[in-house]
Amino acid sequence: MTGKLRQFVDAATATVAEERDEGMILDRLKGPLGDLIAVDDWLPEAFTRPHPEYYQQYLLHCDPLERFSVVSFVWGPGQKTPIHNHTVWGMIGMLRGAEISTRFAPPEEGAPMAALGDDRLDPGDIDLVSPDLGDYHQVRNAFDDRVSISIHVYGSNIGRVQRQVFDGATGTAKSFVSGFSADVMPNIWG
Repeated sequence: MTGKLRQFVDAATATVAEERDEGMILDRLKGPLGDLIAVDDWLPEAFTRPHPEYYQQYLLHCDPLERFSVVSFVWGPGQKTPIHNHTVWGMIGMLRGAEISTRFAPPEEGAPMAALGDDRLDPGDIDLVSPDLGDYHQVRNAFDDRVSISIHVYGSNIGRVQRQVFDGATGTAKSFVSGFSADVMPNIWG
């Protein structure tokens, strides 16, 4: 069942070992991430469980050198993030359901954050984020009546990265470290 995840981890490990350029990493990983999310038959059920109040962020794999991490985001009906950044490159692949990402211009202290538009991700779609490509967004489940799941890949151990959430009305930043929603990961070696 987790063989597809292991194939993706193998491809990502080889890519980050050989490549330092962010654009090249993202280009090389689009195909393997597309393969991973092409068929929704591999994610263990323990990493698909929503919480009734807030989205879940389940760690699926973290490179031992923390060069990348793979996370399943489980969105309960109507759930959303605050406006936030990542500070590292990231890829979002839609596995189940749909989500909407509202992109924002960089914040200016004391001014409302300017929305740049919405992008909808449906199963099989991939979106990219990074400080170079645009790193400020708010994400929400596109559905008010069902769960959506996306697979995220980040250029670090995202659960340990200090990032920021932003007040949309004032642009004021508040630091946070997201952590993860569970203390276990799937066994991709079994």
